[in-house]
Amino acid sequence: MPTWLQAGLWGLVAGGALVVGAAIAWWVRVPPKIIAGIMAFGAGVLISALAFELVDEAVRQGGAISTAIGFITGAAVYVAAIALLDRHGARHRKRSGDQQPSEDEQSGSGAAIAIGALLDGIPESVVLGLSLIAGGGVSPAVLTAIFISNIPEGLSSAAGMKQAKRSARYVFGVWGGIAAASGLAALVGYLGLDGVSPNLIAVITAIAAGAILAMLADTMIPEAFEKAHVLTGLITAVGFLTALAVHLAGD
Repeated sequence: MPTWLQAGLWGLVAGGALVVGAAIAWWVRVPPKIIAGIMAFGAGVLISALAFELVDEAVRQGGAISTAIGFITGAAVYVAAIALLDRHGARHRKRSGDQQPSEDEQSGSGAAIAIGALLDGIPESVVLGLSLIAGGGVSPAVLTAIFISNIPEGLSSAAGMKQAKRSARYVFGVWGGIAAASGLAALVGYLGLDGVSPNLIAVITAIAAGAILAMLADTMIPEAFEKAHVLTGLITAVGFLTALAVHLAGD
């Protein structure tokens, strides 16, 4: 199978976890504390992948300064984009309760939530495409981390969408579209950057990592803490160690 096709398929697989989470939330009533616990675990998994896979690799390829510049740039661009969308109703797009506004309460909020959710997923997908450029297979630790973290993201957000009286067509249209976009982003990440210098790949990896960490702090961790409270830290630590074990098993 061509490598560019592998990149697209792995991106689609990782993005498909969002649809799985949304389906669980739509047809099964999951208690808020369980959603929060899963969200905390997913956050820990993703933080571990950032530290031991993405940032570490970026430093190895491009050096500490390039990595630091890329990392803070990714976080700043993400925060600026999301701040704009938040004004139009996307602020609580990952919340499972009744915080999300309905279309009647805030016109245009449905589109803002969909675009915000898309922006949340693009950096992760690009990273999957980049991981194939070196000639090896996709990083098992990164793929596992993104897949595991995407399930609670889709679950929590879809639960909130359902509370806001959004239709099944909207919910699964959003997450199905984002899953497809994830595959496309991974494919474009591979095709667009294949053959470029390792230093540039390191910077782009760091940009994606910064955006992912900003997303975690902005959406997943607040949602987890709201319901899990003091247990959030412990569950996040378990998620971190789980991803670390996957990383070490792959070495």
